Amino acid sequence: MTQPPSLLQLDERVTVLPIIHGSGQFAWLTRRFLLEHQFDCVAVPLPESFRESVEDAVLELPKPAIVIQQTTPQYGNPFSLSGDDDGDDDDFDDAPASYVPIDPCQGVIMAIRAAMGEHIPRAFIDLETNHFQPFSTVMPDPYAVRHVKCEMFAAAVLPSIPRPSDEHTRVRIAHMAARLDQLSKNFERTLMVCSVLEWPWIREAYRLLREGRGRVLEDFEHDDVRPPDTYPVDERTLLFLFGELPFITSLYERARASLEEDENLQIDGVKELLIAAKEQYVNEFGSRARNVTPLLLSKCLKYIRNLSLINRRMTPDMVTIVTACQQILGDQYALHVAEIASRYDQGSVNSSLSSRGTATEEGTADDGYRDDHGDDSWDPEKERQVTLGIDQARLPGGDVVSLVNRLPGPPLMWQTLSLQRRASRDEKERWEYNWNPYSQCSYPPEDERIEMLRNRVCQRAQAIMGQDLARTEKFTTSVKDGIDIRDTLRHWYEKQIYVKVIPPSRGQLDACLMLFDSPADPRDYPWRTTWFAEHEWESTLAFFASDFTQEMVGPGIGLGSYGGAMFLYPPVPIRDIWLDPRLDFTATLEERLIAAACMHSRCRQVAIMSALPPGNGWRRLARRFKKQLVHVPLASFSDEEVKQLRMVHVLNGSEVRSYAADFIRKA
Repeated sequence: MTQPPSLLQLDERVTVLPIIHGSGQFAWLTRRFLLEHQFDCVAVPLPESFRESVEDAVLELPKPAIVIQQTTPQYGNPFSLSGDDDGDDDDFDDAPASYVPIDPCQGVIMAIRAAMGEHIPRAFIDLETNHFQPFSTVMPDPYAVRHVKCEMFAAAVLPSIPRPSDEHTRVRIAHMAARLDQLSKNFERTLMVCSVLEWPWIREAYRLLREGRGRVLEDFEHDDVRPPDTYPVDERTLLFLFGELPFITSLYERARASLEEDENLQIDGVKELLIAAKEQYVNEFGSRARNVTPLLLSKCLKYIRNLSLINRRMTPDMVTIVTACQQILGDQYALHVAEIASRYDQGSVNSSLSSRGTATEEGTADDGYRDDHGDDSWDPEKERQVTLGIDQARLPGGDVVSLVNRLPGPPLMWQTLSLQRRASRDEKERWEYNWNPYSQCSYPPEDERIEMLRNRVCQRAQAIMGQDLARTEKFTTSVKDGIDIRDTLRHWYEKQIYVKVIPPSRGQLDACLMLFDSPADPRDYPWRTTWFAEHEWESTLAFFASDFTQEMVGPGIGLGSYGGAMFLYPPVPIRDIWLDPRLDFTATLEERLIAAACMHSRCRQVAIMSALPPGNGWRRLARRFKKQLVHVPLASFSDEEVKQLRMVHVLNGSEVRSYAADFIRKA
């Protein structure tokens, strides 16, 4: 065992470890500090009244909890700076309750947990206060402690630490110094884990006490306080309890349970978060999902790093991560990132602890989302859950109380993300029930985008048609349409340069086919219809798509996915191709679209966009109508653009267009 750094020692018997509350990096540092040095007592900045509740809750980890101590109404405020003791207890009735988060990434909780594991006595040395006033300020990024020793980090921030301005905090610090002096007489090596903001003033109060100028324990009077209560926390609101993201916290717990290396989890956890979001995103959207390639993920990580540096941080917060994912990979992927980042995967931790390697029934990854995904089983534990908010909590009885953290981390800055939340199961059922099947229309912005794509496909098809008429000739006075390298090398012996001559396209196109999924499974695309033009710039559209009624994204808004589509421009009135008996000879969805395009087209060529060139069967089908298919590769368009254009939103009436943009998300 090594000797603690002299800077952190109050004397030869007492050592203080200054930390930043709510930091996974400092929680890791606290555990390592306890293992590297030998102590026979661990002191924490909590009152004695919290001992039993906090230690019992620590034994239940990795299950998170919150220990709440509500205020006791009394006459007068012992710490009032104004001296107003008129007996009015209204201020105490409205005073916020204090709480201790049982957070695995909280340094004080880690100190208690490690001390209990090593059978080291614990001392709760804070003053019993009925009305707790937190002492916190903006602090440097805790990630720096990975590259700087803890004593050097504490010395670096020492000049910027303000002296406590309120009498309440000064009294608490003096009491903790007196308790440390008492512990030094009973234990040879005592470690106190406290906030870096309190460290220099505890040191000062301890020195004054040793010099005979400080306050002794008999000078302090404890408040009459209520015994604290321990509550489980609604998993959907753990983001308000943990200092780190719930997903990162679960990674720390998983690494601790399986004895994995967790030194770099604060950064590597962001990578695991993006990968986990990718898997869930692909599972939900299937063929509609964007291709989340390693290159895009690397760009996303680079974007996250740049945004963090702009905000003068070394590690990203949730807003930074989600914003970068939204800009690089779209709203849908960003929504999955936000959901997984807020999820504490207790099941993976329990599976690491289980000898059989299976998750326990009460700790699955979807515990916080059972109400929205079909599990109606009643859980008595949920009856006691506390729902957290911004410095507030809803207790099991329904009462909403204000809260103040006894282990406060850096102040939080709340920001807004422009992401549409996922609809609940009840909302989807209500929207589906209220759907009127006799009133349907399209979403105009999507009509414009798909028509622009049709125009681009036809332009490329016309360019391909012109390339079939290209010829080469010897260079005379102009390079024409460019030098033909192949013919120039072929006639190298002639010492002549050959150039390309591409005549203007003579053909016209009025029919365009887009096959996004081929071969298409009819079971995946049960919705087949023909839409007529609403405006002069729109085409007559026939398509097959997924069932939009199975995915309601808003009131009167359904979402489907194109499998294939046929466009006729200028628009012409035609019979519904899916009911036209003249096309019953076709066997597949693609063949019916091709046959309909060839039958209704007035031009000799028909443009077709697909992943692979048309086979002999499709070309014979076109020749039956004396038509020629001009293939445009699907890969010639960006994957992000194609994924977005495949989404088709169906509105339950034109009046829905007024608010549809509030519910429709990009891919």
